[in-house]
Amino acid sequence: MVGKLLMRGMLAGIVAGLLTFAFARVAGEPLVDTAISLEHKLHAEHDHADAGGHDHDEELVSRGTQAGLGLLTGVVAYGMAFGGLFALSFAYLHGRVGKLSARALSAWLALGAYVAVVLVPTIKYPANPPSVGDPDTIGTRTGLFFLMIVTSLVVAVFSMKVRKHLMPRLGVWNASITGGIVFIAIIAAIQIALPTVNEVPEAFPAVVLWKFRVTALGMQAITWAVIGLLFGALAERSERIARESNAAARKSAYL
Repeated sequence: MVGKLLMRGMLAGIVAGLLTFAFARVAGEPLVDTAISLEHKLHAEHDHADAGGHDHDEELVSRGTQAGLGLLTGVVAYGMAFGGLFALSFAYLHGRVGKLSARALSAWLALGAYVAVVLVPTIKYPANPPSVGDPDTIGTRTGLFFLMIVTSLVVAVFSMKVRKHLMPRLGVWNASITGGIVFIAIIAAIQIALPTVNEVPEAFPAVVLWKFRVTALGMQAITWAVIGLLFGALAERSERIARESNAAARKSAYL
């Protein structure tokens, strides 16, 4: 059963990756091209000021490959990997979180994953386009971002435990509100404590930066929405077929 769910999760992730790629090509790549052209312009002005210029390293992978096959491979691999993890999480939670249907659980799980894995870390460390950020600090920035993801997931699990513990006394609604407040309070304290990274050049257009970050969130929203909705539909269909098969088997046993 888990193996079948895993395959369905990976399939949903592949579909999500394809749709995300289409969105990224239309909405994201023009912004990346703009950022790269701004970077080249700044380098050209800097080289001109140095009176002689410097030779910049040639790109190992062409821009066309990066925006085409490279982007497609990256988002599909991302979708497939997280689709598989999503399916495993669904398999563990199904039947343990009340009487939610497969579609409802899948939708709520996808929403929770988007908040914990994407939204919370992005609030503290938002995505930046090319030419923004010091290459020497990329390791530190990446480490802080993944630390924020892990922390967000741990706090989310803790908040769910608080909700479950309070449900007998406060009821589902009040316990859910309390768990949400606990999550927000702990995350806010952690984000205040973690170091801030602000390496956006003053000359970089604010509109381009804003649109890039919104587009990055949009890509993730498409990925998780498709995984949650498509996987839920596939899981519910599988359950319905299994019930009908079992009913037919019981009926034939009495004949």
